Amino acid sequence: MGYINAGQTYIHFSFHNVNFNSIIAEFCTTNFEYMIALSVNINKIATIRNARGGNTPDVIVAAQSIERFGANGITVHPRPDERHIRYADVPALKKVVTTEFNVEGYPTPDFMELVIQSKPHQVTLVPDAPDAITSNAGWDVETHFEFLSGIVKELHTHGMRVSIFMEANPALMRRAAETGTDRIELYTESYAVGYSVDKEKAVAPFVETAKAAHEAGMGVNAGHDLNLENLKYFAQHVPFLDEVSIGHALISDALYFGMENTVQMYKNELRS
Repeated sequence: MGYINAGQTYIHFSFHNVNFNSIIAEFCTTNFEYMIALSVNINKIATIRNARGGNTPDVIVAAQSIERFGANGITVHPRPDERHIRYADVPALKKVVTTEFNVEGYPTPDFMELVIQSKPHQVTLVPDAPDAITSNAGWDVETHFEFLSGIVKELHTHGMRVSIFMEANPALMRRAAETGTDRIELYTESYAVGYSVDKEKAVAPFVETAKAAHEAGMGVNAGHDLNLENLKYFAQHVPFLDEVSIGHALISDALYFGMENTVQMYKNELRS
């Protein structure tokens, strides 16, 4: 007699005329599936709060609820004018987020001080101008190689995983890896724009970039304008995808479908 320990599940079997390899293979294929993580960007919830003053809706309660509804992480992107997430929200969220906490932003001295003090699980470096309405470009790692390498090294010193926001360009992945970054986040606006015209053509550069990033030893995240219409196709075709970060579309859909239902709808789109 024997047992296989698979997490908290124990399989009891007899040694007599048993093909162990086939049993284990069957168990794994029927009980496990690869799951891309969903990190929900809650900036838009903070925008609603700030529009009226006070603390309604409460971003802390929102983050806790979104986690309870099944999200794998919470993302925020504090900007210098604090028009949505405020700097003070970041350490407060770090105290309560029990999944992955991802903080995005341009690495100004103030931003670096904020994340070093708060120590989120992941810092995503984004080349935003201070007045940018939303992220609108990826890093040129050739031009900013020394700057990014220094920032990555400093964040690693404080124990944080680092991701660099980049456009789909396989030729830049080796150079990105040389900065020391753990992951890249694919800037997916061009995919979202091209999806309704020619989805195969739109996704092709992201497929090749993800392959190149993986070959260079980096993990792959993605985000920007992913939604219920285009997410499944992207997830099914882009290999080695670790995580997607979605905010505007998901929060907007929650107005129609409810937050719990919406989180589950997006997670269903990510199932392989």
